[in-house]
Amino acid sequence: MALRKLRPVTAGTRHRLSPGFEDITESKPEKSLVVTIKKTGGRNNSGRMTMRYIGGGHKQKIRLIDFKRDRFGIPAVVKSIEYDPTRTARIAKLFYADGQKSYIIAPQGIKVGQTVISGDNIAPEVGNALPLSKIPIGTIVHNVEVKPGSGASIARSAGSFVQLVARESVYATLKMPSGEMRNVLVKCLATVGAVSNAEHMNEKVGKAGRSRWRGIRPRTRAVAMNPVDHPMGGGEGRASGGHPRSRKGLLAKGKKTRHPKKYSDGLIIARRKK
Repeated sequence: MALRKLRPVTAGTRHRLSPGFEDITESKPEKSLVVTIKKTGGRNNSGRMTMRYIGGGHKQKIRLIDFKRDRFGIPAVVKSIEYDPTRTARIAKLFYADGQKSYIIAPQGIKVGQTVISGDNIAPEVGNALPLSKIPIGTIVHNVEVKPGSGASIARSAGSFVQLVARESVYATLKMPSGEMRNVLVKCLATVGAVSNAEHMNEKVGKAGRSRWRGIRPRTRAVAMNPVDHPMGGGEGRASGGHPRSRKGLLAKGKKTRHPKKYSDGLIIARRKK
């Protein structure tokens, strides 16, 4: 999928890099697989604003994605590649041989009419989901589980992938998108291939109004606020005292935010590249 450079008819189209939709084959989602989102505007159940800079935006419907791929041994045909307004990747609609339908994250190179399957003793081809114990070393995978049966939680956004670099005993070693090396149980499922829409990272919104369509409101700089609103607020002119902090007073630069006894610390072999 290539990006489109628009003619500079207006200021908003001058620098805009728009996604191309040539890979999308169907525009209307499957009714049984969508749920309507109720917009909150950043308010909680008592009507108080708890998250700033949220509001407006186009109506959206959540597509129910099958991250577990636990229908083992049942082949499914890819009926369409579709757009999902709530995620960066494309999604693929599957029709299973037993009549069930589901959405999955579409991998790069998947085509309409292609057959995919999940299970133990299947070929490691693009779109197939199988345990890490059955995938050849060096294979690129996505939608990786952290705990067996919990559903995919690693490498789900556009263009992301994980490489299986080693396998020893009950653990497989994965090279994460960040460069981190991590052990995962070999029983965990992963889908072969990289996630679709890799060009997403190069898109340019072009104008502020497009962010408003996405439900993102303008963000106020902390140093432009008053002392009552933010720890970085106040001061004479452009001068503002103190060190970079959040609204709650937590240091914003250099403070360790990871829990010192996190459960996965023992599974991380090498940290991400700084």
